[in-house]
Amino acid sequence: MKQLAFLGAIFGAVSSTWGIENHLQVRGGMISGTTEHGVQTFKGIPFAAPPVGDLRWRPPQPVLPWEGVKACKEFGAGSPQSMAPASSFYAFTNVDKVDEDCLFLNVWTVAESTDERRPVMVWFHGGGLTRASGADARFNGANLAKKGVVLVTVNYRLGPLGYLAHPELTGEEPKGVSGNYGVLDQIAALRWVRENISQFGGDAGNVTVFGQSAGSWSVQAMVATPLAKGLFHRAIGHSGGLFGALRHLDKSEGDNRSGHQIGEDFLEACGVKTIAEARTLSAETIVEVSAGKGGAFYTRPVVDGWVIPESIDDIFRSGRQNDVPVIVGSTAKEMSTLTDPSSLPKTTASLKDRISSQYPNANFGDFTDVYGGAKDDTAMEAYLAMIRDSAFSSQMRRWARATESVSSNAYLYFFTLAPPIPNSDYRGAYHSSDVPYAFQNISPTFGDADRALSDAMSDYWVNFARTGDPNGGGLPEWEPYNLDTEPYMELGDPLRAGNHLLKQELDYLDKVRGLE
Repeated sequence: MKQLAFLGAIFGAVSSTWGIENHLQVRGGMISGTTEHGVQTFKGIPFAAPPVGDLRWRPPQPVLPWEGVKACKEFGAGSPQSMAPASSFYAFTNVDKVDEDCLFLNVWTVAESTDERRPVMVWFHGGGLTRASGADARFNGANLAKKGVVLVTVNYRLGPLGYLAHPELTGEEPKGVSGNYGVLDQIAALRWVRENISQFGGDAGNVTVFGQSAGSWSVQAMVATPLAKGLFHRAIGHSGGLFGALRHLDKSEGDNRSGHQIGEDFLEACGVKTIAEARTLSAETIVEVSAGKGGAFYTRPVVDGWVIPESIDDIFRSGRQNDVPVIVGSTAKEMSTLTDPSSLPKTTASLKDRISSQYPNANFGDFTDVYGGAKDDTAMEAYLAMIRDSAFSSQMRRWARATESVSSNAYLYFFTLAPPIPNSDYRGAYHSSDVPYAFQNISPTFGDADRALSDAMSDYWVNFARTGDPNGGGLPEWEPYNLDTEPYMELGDPLRAGNHLLKQELDYLDKVRGLE
């Protein structure tokens, strides 16, 4: 059997088994990693050239070769970003180091041979496309690697550095597009996986992309873009879809500015007129302006006719997405940690005003029939449930339904277990609460129900990565989604198969939003 340390004959000190001194050949040169908790770990592997200087706001370029053996034992820098306060519920760990030179990925594996061909899972982090990196402790891949996959986490360009569209940039690019540099970074990472993952015992022909929140947006972009066709074979989206969310590169629609207009306005906010001038600005200045009061930059991919050839809605409606099986889902209390409780309606009268403002054609009696809120003490929970469904549950159902246009299956989930954290009665199964359960990285202080769910959820995810079907190993049967019975799996205590998730609520929202 060809060992992963197959270059030991050249590097005399290299062991024939996994260990700290292993040396692997990847695109760019030799690397070494570390062994952490019995898992071989490679951190901060460059997968593209640093996108700095004249490469700022250009598609990722081939990685620059290096001499000798690169020690990949520490996480690489994350993309420049505006940090959340340490006290924030969504403060990310291991993002103290940021730099424009940020195109790194990390690999966890317990494979002992390049012949093993383990399924590969590639994680795109969330953070609104403006924060975080693949280094966050919640995304540590060791426990999923122990369950049989090769786990990869990816950094990509964030904020304006990753998503600025502008007429000058469009003019520079032979394809006549701009604005999707973060998406192109993710595609470049998948190309790196295809070319190099066998060195880590992974199967380049069996790759699952997965992500949460904006990471799920990124997963959906991979499913939508023809540029990623064949680079992955399954997809998992936690709480995030791009239906109805994207702007066009050069065409404004009503109040929605085009990508070009957003970019021109952003340069004006930076106090420069040309891209050449903008390339001389520090990354810190760009981040500071983008995070400015009033929201100086709208960070999303753009419909450019090439990377994202048309709206996500049209791509999926017509069945032109990449035909891969998907798991998609959301959590029961998505908005509890994404909203300031002081801003929520506390009375039926204030709830009625809020609903009338958001949905002028909605009948408030119909709303309360579906969501409650007819009494003051239920107004806040009714509103939280409605905005959960508007932002998340409806997106994930639309994604599952849209998979009916291709041959592959979709599996829908709803995560309902409230982690045992402070104020858990209010927070419940909050936005991102499902992530550490999927990675089997929950706190050791959590209870038996949490550990049982984490073990089951991570098994579902690994089964899916292996075969495209989450079932097996004695887990409760999870039926593929179909439009007639709309099956889903409730990931809670206990695991429970159900049908027609939030049907009354989601059908109501589709009606008032004109999406029927």
